[in-house]
Order: sequence, then C-alpha cells, then structure tokens
Amino acid sequence: MTKNASQTLSDLISLKGKKALITGAAVGIGRATAHRFAEAGADLQLVDMDARGLGAVRSQLSQYTQEIETYRIDLSTKENIDALWAELAGKEPDILVNNAGIFPFKSFLEVDEAFLEKVMSVNLKSALWMCQHLIQRRLRKGGVIINVGSIEAILPFEKHLSAYSISKTGVIALTRSLAKEYGSNGFRVNALIPGGIVTPGTKAVAREIAQGNVRLLRTGVEYKLRLPIGRGGQPDEVARVALFMASELSSYVHGALIPVDGGFLSA
Repeated sequence: MTKNASQTLSDLISLKGKKALITGAAVGIGRATAHRFAEAGADLQLVDMDARGLGAVRSQLSQYTQEIETYRIDLSTKENIDALWAELAGKEPDILVNNAGIFPFKSFLEVDEAFLEKVMSVNLKSALWMCQHLIQRRLRKGGVIINVGSIEAILPFEKHLSAYSISKTGVIALTRSLAKEYGSNGFRVNALIPGGIVTPGTKAVAREIAQGNVRLLRTGVEYKLRLPIGRGGQPDEVARVALFMASELSSYVHGALIPVDGGFLSA
C-alpha cells in the first residue's frame, strides 16, 4: 500500500495542525494563498511590509482560524529576517511559502549595483535566508517549502526585466539544490511558476499602458496572443496549486517546477 492510500481526500488536503508562513501575504498571490490555507485549517504567520493590508487579511480570515499572526517585515536585509525568526522561536512553521517579490523595469544597460542588489535581495536572498532558517530549526522534523518563481526565469518575454529574470532563475536553482540535499531530512521543496497573473502589480502596468506606453501595449498584445488559454490568471488559481503543493496530496512531488501559466511555456 502506498503512503496515505487509506486516507480520505479531505484528510489529504487538510492543513489542520499545521502552521504556515507566507511572505508577501498582504496582496495578490500571497493573500489568496493565505485564504486557501486558512480554509484548509492551517494556522497562519503572514509577512509583508504593508501593515494595513496584513490587517485586512487577518480580519477577512478570522472566520476560518483565530491563529493568525502578522509581521511587518522588510525582507530585503538578512538582519530583518534574522530578527523575524528570533521572534518565531518556539513557534516555527511547518510550511514556508516564499512569495514576496518585486519586478521593477529597467533597461539592462541602465542597471546599476544598487538596483541589482535590491532586486536580488528581495527576490532571491530573502528566499535563501528564509529557507536556511526553516531547515536549521526543523532539520529533524522536516517540512514543506514552496518557492515562488516566474515564467520569466525559464522563458524571458518582457524587455527590461533582466534583473528580475536572474533573481527568479536563482530561486529555481535554490529550490532544486535544497530538494536534493534535504529530501532525506523530510523536507519537500518545490517551486511554483506563475505566469501572467492579475495582481496589483500587473494592474499598475495596465494603467501605464492606458496612459500611452506603446511598448508595454505591444508586449501585452503579444503575450495574450501567445497564451493558449487566452486570458490572464487570477491569484486564486495560483493559490489552489499552492494548497496542493503544501498538502499531502503532493506527498511524492519533490524538486519540481509547477507552472501555473495558462499554457505560456508550452506554446
């Protein structure tokens, strides 16, 4: 009999008794993931720089669980990340979702050291330090790590996102390295690869298009024409896959890259 063969579907998808830490939880994919995890019974530790957004998420999800802790943290420095984990001592999560990220546009020829460092610190280094802390504290217990990458790391499409693409490629390499090294310690480590998801960030780009940015307009049209499914995705469509990856439904999924991209990478 395979592992969990005797468990019901509701048992396999349940996160009851689990604690999940989600970064970038105030909006978009992070917020949607927090919602689905709460519905599945998880206790939540929500991290973001947006204190008001975190408060709104906490109020919204209180109907599912009273165990919601919020942390206003700037993840761009290791010092802040270390301080967060010091605060989490004795209540470390079972599940870590490294979702926080930024995608500022800048021509490659204009990228300077400060710009590159900011993008790498938020998108890649924060995920690395968060993973390190979790693994150190749960080395004998194991856990689940979900790192959020991007289709831009696999097939760059938009111009002026070279720094972003590099950072997310690093996230994929980090995921595969940790999966190989710590699978025997009971960790499942996978990467979620979203495509064009309708979030506050992408809505901001849409507003720029509406104000006359011809280059972005052309890119948007070309992107949509490439999509077999013909539309952008919703944060909840990514969150549902994150729930699968966090639960026992994916107990034999390890070191994988799971696209949620409307077919972009296969078109």
